[in-house]
Amino acid sequence: MAKRQVAQERPPNNEIRRIMLRYFYERNKNATSARGKKGSAVKISDVKKELKASHGLTQQEVQSNLTYLISQGWVKKDTIEKSFTAPGGTVIPSSTNYYRITAAGIDKIEGPGEFTIPKFHGIKIEATGQNIITLGDGNQINAKFDDLGAALVELRDAITRSDILEARKLELVADIDTIQSQLAKPNPNKSIIAAAWEAVKSAATIDGCIALVERVTRLIGGLVG
Repeated sequence: MAKRQVAQERPPNNEIRRIMLRYFYERNKNATSARGKKGSAVKISDVKKELKASHGLTQQEVQSNLTYLISQGWVKKDTIEKSFTAPGGTVIPSSTNYYRITAAGIDKIEGPGEFTIPKFHGIKIEATGQNIITLGDGNQINAKFDDLGAALVELRDAITRSDILEARKLELVADIDTIQSQLAKPNPNKSIIAAAWEAVKSAATIDGCIALVERVTRLIGGLVG
């Protein structure tokens, strides 16, 4: 009797997206040209080939999650238009798509920096009647949550300095950013904060983070109940 083949468990989409964004980040970081073999921008065929070799991702996993990363603004598609003349004299247009990480994608991994455009750029904050402050990591929140915001910044910094896997850092930092985005509102969405904090509080197992997680837990209590 033939042995039943066990289907291999596939990573969840969020993990695939973290892998892919890190792939584009590292490619940009080490690029020596805009496009090509050592370029920051890469063709989809190369993306699929390299991610299959490095992480075992299927073409379908890469394609579907690339669409998501593009729609969220983390990755951008550049189309290069060319043309060539056929033997009969007919000019035939041709185009090639290249994919690269955006500034937003880089900030997603590194965190906001000196050159990051403020999250609410273009919005007249004063017209909302809110007192918005900017935290040390560049996030902007309602001033009434300043203690919680400051504690989250400290936790974020401790996580990024830790020795855990980069993919894990990205996951935790992204969830912290989700919480801070809600803190810009006078009435944050408690269910969103609770879901994000449920993931972030696992950082208590990271060296140097337990006291910070306990501090945030005390401050965030009223927003996750």
